[in-house]
Amino acid sequence: MGRTREAGCVAAGMVIGAGACYCVYRLTWGRDENDKLWEDNDDEEEKAEEFSDTTETRGETGKGANAGAAAGARLQNDSKVKVEVTVGTESAPHVKVEAQPKVQSGGGLEAKAKALFSTLKEQASAKAGRGGRLGNISGNRTLAPSLPFPGGRGGSCHPTKNGARAGGRTSGKPKGRARGKSTRTPSTSWPVRRGKFNFPYKIDDILGATDLQRVLNILERTNDPFIQEVALVTLGNNAAYSFNQNAIRELGGLPIIAKMIKTKDPIIREKAYNALNNLSVNAENQGKIKAYISQVCDDTMICRVDSAVQMAGLRLLTNMTVTNHYQHLLSYSFPDFFALLFLGNYFTKIQTMKLIINFTENPAMTKELVSCKVPSELISLFNKEWDREILLNILTIFENVNDNINSEGLASSRKEFSRSSLFFLFKESGVCVKKIKALANHSDLVVKVKVLKVLTKL
Repeated sequence: MGRTREAGCVAAGMVIGAGACYCVYRLTWGRDENDKLWEDNDDEEEKAEEFSDTTETRGETGKGANAGAAAGARLQNDSKVKVEVTVGTESAPHVKVEAQPKVQSGGGLEAKAKALFSTLKEQASAKAGRGGRLGNISGNRTLAPSLPFPGGRGGSCHPTKNGARAGGRTSGKPKGRARGKSTRTPSTSWPVRRGKFNFPYKIDDILGATDLQRVLNILERTNDPFIQEVALVTLGNNAAYSFNQNAIRELGGLPIIAKMIKTKDPIIREKAYNALNNLSVNAENQGKIKAYISQVCDDTMICRVDSAVQMAGLRLLTNMTVTNHYQHLLSYSFPDFFALLFLGNYFTKIQTMKLIINFTENPAMTKELVSCKVPSELISLFNKEWDREILLNILTIFENVNDNINSEGLASSRKEFSRSSLFFLFKESGVCVKKIKALANHSDLVVKVKVLKVLTKL
């Protein structure tokens, strides 16, 4: 009996050991098979489902599977697994789909997992068409394949491919790994990114008539501010050459460029003024540009003080008033020009003074000029604290105005001018003369010579 009992114990031990090995095998196989199933279905789920609720379900299901394997006695034949899956969509982000797949008897944990993922696969396949909008950005614009993915780490995106990667892996985590619930909301649209436009010429190229015509056609047909800016800079640079000034006019380019000054974009207006400024050096071009001079003057006065647009407009007006032909078109703005001397910074003052000097050199404009109302603070410009250029310009204005008053015989008709006029300030008040005499001892020799020249004419 002793031998028999010992053999029975050995047999029982072997059975128990084999059972234990089988349990370990089942646990390991179940976990590996579970991970494998997740890995196989990962790409399918990422086509359409959001990371938020789906990943949470996956994490909880994985834990339930391992726990169920350890307590396999409680999961028996014909049991039903009730799974609640939350699918996030753009139109209804909290739609819940309830699935109750039946499990074959004797299938165990792996059969239940297979049934669960089969249901998830069917749900994902039904919603796989959602990624088709990926290529559209802000209306009709579409990303080119060579542009980098917005917000990505580089590389390229291909919007023409299937949109199944809309919820693609961005966290860099490996497949099959349970992810925590993400709070990031996927963007529904991409910001408009201005791509590099393949402009046919460099902006500093010297172009012929044929190429200038192509640039004018591009400028006339496009609504892209970036292309408009490049085209205007190209035309402005070419307009610096006299042979191209005639070519642009003959090609009908002046109305096309002048049309750009009506836009609201200050950069486009500035570039248009610069191009017209170079073109206005040509006398024949001035005859065409005069139709827009009033609009340029109004825009220059109402735009932001000291802005690039204002400076470009002042330079264009200065070029247009070098001759006497079109000065009368700006006579209504004389008070605004004098007011700008005090509102603007140093560079605005210099450019405005150059413009006023052009009017003072035309005797025919003298009466309208000295009749305009000017601020009394104009006296402050006759101050030794200003640098040479400011002082030389204001002394030139004073000298020209006094010469024109004497040549036109306006001194005898002083009663026609008000006390706030330029005539009264320069001729009757005597304040300017005192200020100029105080500059006779200026440290700058050029200023001192100019002061002596003005005083000898009084």
